[in-house]
Amino acid sequence: MKVAVIGAGNSGLIAIKCCLDEGLEPTCFEMSEDIGGLWRFTPEVENGRASIYKSVVTNTSKEMMCYSDFPFPENFPNFLHNSKMLDYYRRFAERFGLLKYIHFKTFVHSVKKHPNFASTGQWIVTTEKNGKQETTIFDAVMIGSGHHSDPYYPLESFPGIKTFKGCYFHSREYKSSESFKGKRVVVVGMGNSGTDIAVELSRTAAQVYLSTRRGSWVMSRVFEHGYPWDICFDTRFQNWIRNTLPSSVVLWLTEKKMNAWFDHANYGLQPRDSSQFKEPLFNDELPSRITCGYVVVKPDVAEFTETAVKFDDGTTEENIDAVIFATGYRFSFPFLDESIIKVEDNKISLYRNIFPLTLEKPTLGVIGLLQPLGPIMSSSEIQARWVTRVFKGLCKLPPPDEIRREIDRKTKISIQRFGTERGNSLQQDYIEYLDELAIDIGCKPNIFGLLMKDPILALTLFFGPCTPAQFRLTGPGQWPMARKQIITTYDRILKPTKTRVLKKQEQNSLLMRFGLGALCVLALLLAVVMYKS
Repeated sequence: MKVAVIGAGNSGLIAIKCCLDEGLEPTCFEMSEDIGGLWRFTPEVENGRASIYKSVVTNTSKEMMCYSDFPFPENFPNFLHNSKMLDYYRRFAERFGLLKYIHFKTFVHSVKKHPNFASTGQWIVTTEKNGKQETTIFDAVMIGSGHHSDPYYPLESFPGIKTFKGCYFHSREYKSSESFKGKRVVVVGMGNSGTDIAVELSRTAAQVYLSTRRGSWVMSRVFEHGYPWDICFDTRFQNWIRNTLPSSVVLWLTEKKMNAWFDHANYGLQPRDSSQFKEPLFNDELPSRITCGYVVVKPDVAEFTETAVKFDDGTTEENIDAVIFATGYRFSFPFLDESIIKVEDNKISLYRNIFPLTLEKPTLGVIGLLQPLGPIMSSSEIQARWVTRVFKGLCKLPPPDEIRREIDRKTKISIQRFGTERGNSLQQDYIEYLDELAIDIGCKPNIFGLLMKDPILALTLFFGPCTPAQFRLTGPGQWPMARKQIITTYDRILKPTKTRVLKKQEQNSLLMRFGLGALCVLALLLAVVMYKS
């Protein structure tokens, strides 16, 4: 079965590997000259490719974001510079022999249904390399082209911007702070990129103003007891609490937790509508730069003049030299007809964020088009594992009517949790989403079943971080090293930080955590037994 894979970044590489795991024949088309996608830094902005600035570091930690059977080297830091991410991708591609399946500098012009698609499910893929076009028939297609290459740049929403005499550009074009020495800069937009850029510029520029329309919760990468935030946040126990308690209680607890570091209202950062959960941004330095005056938080921009910026609160900042619009991205599929996938206002209707509704045969899937409250890499991987098994007929899709009902149900849940803002359209509950696909694949761990056979592993699975190796314990793709990988997670977290080892190290906090967890589970089991009796 021949499969076309579009893109050789995070999603494309794992798509190739999953095809090989299932005995399929992948051919990957990558428009640039190398692998890495978003994480391959280049000094210049390349047309059609995602672009990052020189200092970009991951927001999710190495133990949570690795591919499930290929961990990061132990000596790598918990949060990784983009150069180390690219190094990891190169190691991954070499370990599983992926490069020979990739056609570099190859642009995908079109992906069209074969005339016999209703019976064969085949696709006609037209590509171009060195000015020469080629058409090939494939049995299936996996799209892993990402959603950070087409900037959302709504200049029409900013009155007077055309009269502004300073420079202005989208954050996609930002590479470093070197050329902003002594400048007065306004950064519009308070996502991760906008905040990172504002903080970085504040060390060079004369003054930085950070304009936000909605505000945002700000989290540190360093969380409870010094562990990475996602190690503490993305656990099955924490997820169970969040999805069990009333939403009002969850929102109250979230606000209380976020304000434990600093009071967001006092820094002008608290979200305008706390009832809708906006993905938090991760920046360890922002509060410090604000309290030292290097970054000044401002409300939404009202108007530009030739040299100044006016804000919604009536204030004006004069002598502005540059404006950087960190207004996000939009996604599209220019090689596909709208009858296959239609994007409206950055919203799309796909079954499980993967399959279009209108196909007679499920032979085209999108990989990585989501924003989980956790790492994207493990999300893309579980998608690719599931999709390749759907292609083979080992996992079945429900009837069309059931698919539509499921999409409607999920859309309502998403709106209830994350609201209707365009920037939240791809948001997903991380563990809930992974489990849903893992159940179909047959690789979701049975925690209750493990309680009697392997209680240490069971408790680690429930109270510890939901690392990708959890989905390699059983079922298709089982990995013999999965249990050890899970049990030793905290050892690898501490390895790159515990470089000065004290003679007496307190281990009580971790033991207490699992001890309390064991008591909770035993109490729950006892309650179930008493209820049944």
